[in-house]
Amino acid sequence: MKIVLLGSGNVATHLAKALKAKGEDIVQVYSPNLNNAKLLADLIAAEAVDDLDDLKQNADLYIISVKDDAIETVAQSLKEVTGLVVHTSGTTDINTLSSAVKKAGVFYPLQTFSKTKDISFENIPLCIEASDGDQLAILSALAAKISRQVYELDGEKRKVLHLAAVFACNFPNHLYALANKILNQNGLDFEIIRPLIAETADKVMDNLPENVQTGPAVRADESTLNKHLSMLTTMPELQNIYQTLSNSIKLTLK
Repeated sequence: MKIVLLGSGNVATHLAKALKAKGEDIVQVYSPNLNNAKLLADLIAAEAVDDLDDLKQNADLYIISVKDDAIETVAQSLKEVTGLVVHTSGTTDINTLSSAVKKAGVFYPLQTFSKTKDISFENIPLCIEASDGDQLAILSALAAKISRQVYELDGEKRKVLHLAAVFACNFPNHLYALANKILNQNGLDFEIIRPLIAETADKVMDNLPENVQTGPAVRADESTLNKHLSMLTTMPELQNIYQTLSNSIKLTLK
């Protein structure tokens, strides 16, 4: 399958490497920044382009992997292509593409990516959607090549999944950053808390999170809760977060 990849960020990079490893032919990588396009194109022996007018028109698949607010603009440049056009967004409706191109789909990998950290794509859930059965079959076959977890989800279910992912990934990571702030302000290193983070994450691999919740809120330990709140007096924004999350934990136990 001849593939044109529009984007050169974290998702595009990992997706390109996974597809290349399975023998797919990525013929072009587009980015408005030619250097970024070249960095990825060189990894997968593709042509780098920075002008949408230079895109090949005869590819089998066009994967739009750009910021959500740029998807529609990029899609408009693909009106004349005959291949299948997909995006990798968790929240953008398929209609954003189907209103502009002949064949539309979604190819959304549910994972957090960093260019510098390798990750096995076969363990990443891939959520697919297409404008008709033929295109869905194409995406299903392609997804199965690189992942053992393929899910057919419509736009509404995908949005719910993305929302849950923010709670499960983005928010906890921000809390790690806040924990690091507290540690640093008191002469402690983040390294000391890494084993706790790893064990907490490992528990939910085999259990529902509500069944393994620990801490002063779940124990209704008001003495410790109040001590912690008093320690955060000089950081009212963290004090508010602590109180809000503690109250939320208490509510889940009722």
